[in-house]
Amino acid sequence: MTENIWQQYETRLLRVLEYIHAHLDEDLDLEKLGEIACLSSYHWHRIYRAVHGETAAQTIRRLRLHRAATELVETRKSVSAIAARAGYPNLQSFTRTFGAAYGLPPAAYRERGKTVYPTAQSEEASAMYEVTIKTIKPMHLVGLAHRGPYPEIGATFAQLGVLGGSRGLFARMKGSVALYYDDPDVVPAEKLRSLAAIWVDAPECVEPPLEAAIIEGGDYAMLRHVGPYSDLHKAYGWLYGTGLPSLGRPISDAPCFEDYVNDPKNTPPAELITDIYVPLA
Repeated sequence: MTENIWQQYETRLLRVLEYIHAHLDEDLDLEKLGEIACLSSYHWHRIYRAVHGETAAQTIRRLRLHRAATELVETRKSVSAIAARAGYPNLQSFTRTFGAAYGLPPAAYRERGKTVYPTAQSEEASAMYEVTIKTIKPMHLVGLAHRGPYPEIGATFAQLGVLGGSRGLFARMKGSVALYYDDPDVVPAEKLRSLAAIWVDAPECVEPPLEAAIIEGGDYAMLRHVGPYSDLHKAYGWLYGTGLPSLGRPISDAPCFEDYVNDPKNTPPAELITDIYVPLA
């Protein structure tokens, strides 16, 4: 159950992923997803897990918790409303599940998310962040364009996983990265441009909707962030406000990128590692 299955069921699995991401607010019946995939319940569950490394139910739970974490930090919605939207029948069950995944109960997670960016002199900054200069070689990418809010790029990565698997790219995969072309403080969320990509060992000739890209070699400011993706905005705030000025190097006119060191499907959110790279002139 490897590449042959992915090739055979690429279109069906992409259709299911699109449906899941578009209907997270609804009761996502697993048998209904099997119908969308046009597969029997027996084969459907096995194929989905073989391709994605997790069950459809685990995907849905993970995506809803990720969205809830983002809403806790970025909105003023009540915790009860966020819990209900995530599909939990009561606040207690949501608090228990969220706490187990993110290491803090929802209210405490929200309060921590409101913390202002630490200054360069603070002990918190020293403990949380460190920026270094790293020289990298050119990186060849195969990616899938994402248009819209950056926190929603996970849906595009899921599609890329199906396409990359069905087209035999994972054998040459060296990592998973995302290129970000626009400043979210300037460009409207719905117009933000990014690229969900896998890093391969040599240039690839690809067919649409996949596209080839390259990250130029050279010096980059690198910050390692450990924790949920919903906390990345704080790392960026510190990096641009304090970390980069401390280096005394101008920034190059090229996009920043994130290198995802581990996999959110099998890593607790508190242990996710993201290396942020900003090109230096």
